[in-house]
Amino acid sequence: MIHVENLTKHFYGIGEVAAMFGVKPSLIRYYESEFSFFQPEKRHGERKFTAKDIEDFALLHHLVKERGFTLEGAAKEFKTQQEKHRKKARVLRKLTRLRDKLVRMRDDLE
Repeated sequence: MIHVENLTKHFYGIGEVAAMFGVKPSLIRYYESEFSFFQPEKRHGERKFTAKDIEDFALLHHLVKERGFTLEGAAKEFKTQQEKHRKKARVLRKLTRLRDKLVRMRDDLE
């Protein structure tokens, strides 16, 4: 899972974002063509993704690939439930970090 809070750069290239999610850059370009609200900035013809863009892609990717939404359904769900999903994602990220910390502590005790 991507931890948006851990991103250190202001902008990421499409190859970097694709690597974060284990997808091909063509999927990101496809989402950009299908979702009018997902439009990363372009500078000199290259896409530049901010932390918000990456968070938006993560939510879209989750809706389509993990929850099985159609593209139309994902767009509707994204627009109507965006804040709800972001809050849930933040809680899940915090719980994941907590779990990782507890696992490290357990391993140190062994």
